Amino acid sequence: MSASADTTSSIIPMIDYQPRTRLIYGPGTIGLIGKISKDVGGQHVLLVTDQGLRNTGQIDRATALIEEEGLNVTIFDEVQPNPTTEDVERGLAVAKEINAEQIIGFGGGSSLDCAKGINFLFTNGGRMEDYWGVGKAKKPMLPLIAIPTTSGTGSEAQSFALIANPDTHMKMACGDKKAACKVAILDPELTVSMPVSVTANTGIDAITHAVESYVTNRRTPISNLFAAEAWRLLHQGFTDIFKQADDVEARGQMQLGAYYAGAAIENSMLGAAHSCANPLSAHFGTTHGIAVGVMLPHVIRFNAKVAKRWYGELAEIAGLSDQNDPTASHKLADYIVSLIDSSGSPTSLKACHVDRDLIPKLAKEASQQWTAQFNPREITAPDFEELYRCALDT
Repeated sequence: MSASADTTSSIIPMIDYQPRTRLIYGPGTIGLIGKISKDVGGQHVLLVTDQGLRNTGQIDRATALIEEEGLNVTIFDEVQPNPTTEDVERGLAVAKEINAEQIIGFGGGSSLDCAKGINFLFTNGGRMEDYWGVGKAKKPMLPLIAIPTTSGTGSEAQSFALIANPDTHMKMACGDKKAACKVAILDPELTVSMPVSVTANTGIDAITHAVESYVTNRRTPISNLFAAEAWRLLHQGFTDIFKQADDVEARGQMQLGAYYAGAAIENSMLGAAHSCANPLSAHFGTTHGIAVGVMLPHVIRFNAKVAKRWYGELAEIAGLSDQNDPTASHKLADYIVSLIDSSGSPTSLKACHVDRDLIPKLAKEASQQWTAQFNPREITAPDFEELYRCALDT
């Protein structure tokens, strides 16, 4: 890996901050869904979720509240983890059948992303591949309400839908400002019933969002504010939530932190840890949160030569060291390993059963991922190969 000088700059870049989502946060706020749905407009509501969440009774409660306002609700509950174009197409058929006028994404990031994907195709036609990239939707889109039940992706704060190809399992990032949620309802009580593994996986994902978005080459003072506050909430909430699973305050910290991290991504993008994750999920079925969590400490160490001041600031927020400590980046990386380990999650690719012989292929694919271009330090396929090998042998 080639060395380079610290490129930290005090020059403030151009800022184009355009918040589009109304945020409603607090325990019990799901009780407002009927009134909010009515205020958003439209008689026919498509509610997008997964079968597991529907079985909890939360969907029935929300549906009843919406119907009390005189609206018609149709439920599409066939969303799978890491939704593919096939999930979107099935949901699109339902949207067309009812002539949907409003969409609600209720569940984890998969449900929210699928809801956005349905919105793209229902309003603008074509296939998801047509919207791979940014700003390719030409027509207005339906109002979308997001109700996350996990604290991870921050999809409710972003204008991107991540939809996978069903054959390759590689994800397409389809972004358009018109796809942003009109309203996001964050009710931490909805996350209490999450299994420990889901709490860990989504929480690690959110932490990675905060750390990566804080240091990208697209970072701005706005993204810094969101990412720093996300990191402050998330590292503390993650610690507390594994001490007491029903700690609503800690779950609130995680949920709000995940939202802020999503808002930081919207204004800053992500980096190499996320580039590494997609090939791991595609080839080995590695859960996204686990994949980014395993890779993040190694990416921090790789980036430290150009981002040590920014990592130092995050280390100081977590009380690990003074931001000017020359070892702050490594302390931050070690701390993240300890956080992940405390949740019982893997901290190496060996524990994820990654095949060493496939590392060159993983590295080539990682170097082609969209987020790689936003990493603060230029990164090539050989660099990714070294990162994977370090993560495997940890």
